[in-house]
Amino acid sequence: MRRFVEDIKKYKNYIVYSSKSQLKSEIANSHLSWLWWILDPLLFMLVYSFIALVVFGKGEKYFPIFVFIGLNCWQFFEKSVKQSVKLVNANKQIVSKVYIPKYILILIKMGFNGFKMVVSFSLVVLLMIVWRVPVSLNILYIIPVFAVLIVVTFGFSTFMLHFGVFVEDLSNVITVVLKLVFYMTGIFYSITSRVPEPYSSLLLKFNPVALVVEDLRRCMIYDSVPHRAALLAWFLIGSVLSVLGIKIIYKYENSYVKVM
Repeated sequence: MRRFVEDIKKYKNYIVYSSKSQLKSEIANSHLSWLWWILDPLLFMLVYSFIALVVFGKGEKYFPIFVFIGLNCWQFFEKSVKQSVKLVNANKQIVSKVYIPKYILILIKMGFNGFKMVVSFSLVVLLMIVWRVPVSLNILYIIPVFAVLIVVTFGFSTFMLHFGVFVEDLSNVITVVLKLVFYMTGIFYSITSRVPEPYSSLLLKFNPVALVVEDLRRCMIYDSVPHRAALLAWFLIGSVLSVLGIKIIYKYENSYVKVM
């Protein structure tokens, strides 16, 4: 891990610069610029709200905010993991000419997707003010909850980057798997109130994104304490995955160029 820390210090400016460059590139030819980062989840929120409230006549308290929190977290996780599969091939002109620890490419994408998530969450704050959602010190739990999301996302992404070099169809497999996981994450429904036991507990225990979404809603809009033990467990699991993924990348990254 000493090498990892040294590499982060060495390439931190490159990570920030590359993330900013990708953000600027995405909005360069767009009339609405960064507003698309809010409009994308906002439009999906409106669709899901219409389906739940109008079509099925069911929903949760503060339902638009409820959905928006779930969509923002899911899009960060999904895009980061899915993009990691083809990161090496997408950047082969760079990795074939100069050395760069390949997980740095993951951190750049996470910085890119994370900034967009932060911008989108500004609308969550605005909606909370409009709806006068009661806020207490429980909202401070968003810090460890987001930490779990970041660590878990990075851990899964390291393995996707590695195996994505060698398994050509992995991108298609991950796309299908993520679609399945999306419906098991409780983006537009509450797992704890809509899914009977023991299935609700199993979903929260074995789906870290579902746990993060549920606990962000608890501490942001429902003034409740998150599942602290489960969050700690997934933080440790994410840390282990990250360490193993980094070691695998260090071990095999010299062979990536040969496979491309």
